[in-house]
Amino acid sequence: MGRTLLLTGRPGVGKTTIIRKVAGALGEKAGGFYTQEMRSDGGRRTGFRLVTLGGAEAVMAHVDLRGEGRPRVSRYGVDVSAIEDVGVAALREAMTSDRVIIVDEIGKMELYCDAFKEAVQEAVEGEHRVLGTVMSGSRPWVDDLKEREQVEVWEVTADNRDELPDRILRWLKR
Repeated sequence: MGRTLLLTGRPGVGKTTIIRKVAGALGEKAGGFYTQEMRSDGGRRTGFRLVTLGGAEAVMAHVDLRGEGRPRVSRYGVDVSAIEDVGVAALREAMTSDRVIIVDEIGKMELYCDAFKEAVQEAVEGEHRVLGTVMSGSRPWVDDLKEREQVEVWEVTADNRDELPDRILRWLKR
């Protein structure tokens, strides 16, 4: 059975930065995706972009995405098809090799995509090593994931975030 490490913590504490540092250190040994904030010229957050480690990108959520039955999280419309077409595809591609699967993040927006939940579950239940970020709030599906035997959850704080990339790389080599 594989091993999964999920990072949690308050928004803005540095979870994605840690994921990107570890993915950069792993290079071709990692696959999957991370999320990136989108900001207006004035610096206001307007949405989230999904970026695969292979370089593909898609707008996952945006303040201007409305209608067409799109779910909403706060002020953002969520493009479930972008999560599936780009994010899930990146996870499935990483599962076909001996790569560390990177999932940033398992959160409210991504949970609207059933194919995403299926891919994460498959990765965690398989022989894969998975590194991800997960929402700190409670949702039944997320709570179940966090409680699985092969899953460890580490909290990221301002005090430990600088040491975590090296610590995670050591954890991955165990």
